[in-house]
Amino acid sequence: MNKGRLYLIPVPLGPTAVAAVLPQAVLACARGLGHFVVENAKSARAFLKLLPADLPVQEIWIQELNQHTPASELPALLAPLLTGNDVGLISEAGCPAVADPGAALVALAQKEGIQVVPMVGPSSILLALMGSGLSGQSFAFHGYLPSAPREREKRLRELEKESRLGLQTQIFIETPYRNQQMLESLLKTCAHETRVCVASDLTLDSEQIATRRVAAWRRQSLPNINRRPTVFLLQA
Repeated sequence: MNKGRLYLIPVPLGPTAVAAVLPQAVLACARGLGHFVVENAKSARAFLKLLPADLPVQEIWIQELNQHTPASELPALLAPLLTGNDVGLISEAGCPAVADPGAALVALAQKEGIQVVPMVGPSSILLALMGSGLSGQSFAFHGYLPSAPREREKRLRELEKESRLGLQTQIFIETPYRNQQMLESLLKTCAHETRVCVASDLTLDSEQIATRRVAAWRRQSLPNINRRPTVFLLQA
């Protein structure tokens, strides 16, 4: 029996029309699938209703894969693929398997010889980098930094040093309700000439992307980024 294909299907980064951020080929693929592995079942069902899916949403096989899913449950998520069904992998926002627990399923699919098909869609990491004006030749994404102020500032100094030595853009994110603290730590910790980009609400009507040297950020009123999905970038 032929194995199914694992489609990596991006979703919008926030409340915006799906056709504004996803190509028609991606929408057509997602509409026709009857099996999904998703980070969050509620948001995935909302996405499928917006398409809308060809099948009634209640008839679609939907299983969750998130940070709490034990590795022992991954093989069961591949079961439809091994019996010839195509499966869509969906993150809660943006591209699956990038800073996302879906990467573990992709790794297992590769091991089992299942065809993996990444599809085009919005990635907050790449969109922020594109809009920042910082180096796109050498960059690194670090996910979440420590939440405790002292450890966070220590890590920021390390990233700034790495950026200076390697001419590398450093990219990271924060839990939205701690965004203001992160920006304040950046401006407190980094050197005057270090460039910092703050990219918020990417692809939404309220999108804001601003890159300034630390000294310039300190001279102006800071943007209100509290509880707004934000990507931070720095280059020393």
